[in-house]
Amino acid sequence: MPATAPLRIYDQIAKNDLPSRLTILKSMPVHFDEAYSEEELWKVHDDYMKAYRESKCRIYSGKEKYKIHTDEKSLFDLKITISEKIIENCHLCHHRCGVNRKRGDKGFCRLTDSSFYASEFIHMGEEPELVPSHTIFFSGCVLSCVYCQNWDISMYPGTGKKVEPVELARIIEKRRIKGAKNLNLVTPTPHLHNIFRILQEINSNIPVVWNSNMYHSFEAGKLLEGVVDVFLADFKYGNNECALRYSKVEEYMETVTSNLAYAGKDAEILMRHLVIPGHVECCTRNVIEWTSRNIPEVRFNLMFQYRPEYLACMYPEINKYVGLEEKQKAIKMAKDAGLIDVLF
Repeated sequence: MPATAPLRIYDQIAKNDLPSRLTILKSMPVHFDEAYSEEELWKVHDDYMKAYRESKCRIYSGKEKYKIHTDEKSLFDLKITISEKIIENCHLCHHRCGVNRKRGDKGFCRLTDSSFYASEFIHMGEEPELVPSHTIFFSGCVLSCVYCQNWDISMYPGTGKKVEPVELARIIEKRRIKGAKNLNLVTPTPHLHNIFRILQEINSNIPVVWNSNMYHSFEAGKLLEGVVDVFLADFKYGNNECALRYSKVEEYMETVTSNLAYAGKDAEILMRHLVIPGHVECCTRNVIEWTSRNIPEVRFNLMFQYRPEYLACMYPEINKYVGLEEKQKAIKMAKDAGLIDVLF
C-alpha cells in the first residue's frame, strides 16, 4: 500500500531519500554548558529549535542539503542533557511525580534511572506503511489500564533485559540493514532519557516511530520535536472520567489532545483508537469528533481487538467483548465524521 499524504516525509526517510529529523538535529552545532540549570538549558534549546524548524523546512523542500558535523555538541546533545536533568525531578509524563530517579526514587511508573525492554523483533502486524517495523517493547508504563493486554510487561518495569545503549544501537543498525523501515518504540515515555542515549549511538538514517499513549508532559513533547518522525498515537478515551476509572490518570483529554496538536506541528501522525465495550458514545464518538475537527487527514485505525484482560473482571461493564452492534455503530461514526483515511 502506498504511503498516505500524512506519511509523505516518512516514506522518503524510510527509503533514504531524505534525512530523518534526528539526523538533522545531530547536524546542528549548539553551544551550551552542561552545568546550566534546567531553566537555562531550556532557553538555549528554544532558541536553537527555531533554527532547526527553518533548516528542516528548507531540507524537506529541497532548497538545502543537510551538513554533517562531528566536532561540536549538537542540538540533540542538548536534548539529552535536558532529559537527564528532568529525571532528577521527574516530569517526563503528566503525573509529574517529581521524584529523583537518578537517586533511585520511584514514582507512578516505578522506574529509576535504568530501563528494561521485554522484546525486540521485526513486527509485521503494524499499520501497512510501517511494515516491516523494528519494534522494541519497553517494560513499564505511565498508565495503569485495568484491561491491559500487555500487563505482564507494563505492570512490571523490571521485566526483560536491561537497556545498554551501545549494544541496542548496534542491534537497531543491523535490523535497518536487513530491511527494517523504521525504529518502533513501544511505551517509550518513562524511558525517554535512555532512548535518547540509544539514539545518540545510532549512525544509520532511520525514521523514529513513537508508539505511545501520548500522556507525556509538555516538556517531554518539546524534547521529542525533531527526534520523532511518526507518532503512532493511542487515543484511548473521550473524557477524563473514563480515563481516571480505567487507567488511573487525571486531565487525560487536555493532556493527550494538546500533545497531539503539538506533535503534529513537526512530525506525522498515525492514530489508533481501541473501542471499549459500553464506551462507544462516551469515548469513541468524542475521539472521532476531536480527530475530525483537528486532524481529519490522519490515518485513523479503529480497533476492535479489545478483550477483558488483567483486572477487567473487577469492572463488570467492560468484562466482555465488543458486540457487533457497537462495532457497526463505531464504523458508522467514523464514516459520518468525514475522516479521510480510516482503517478497521
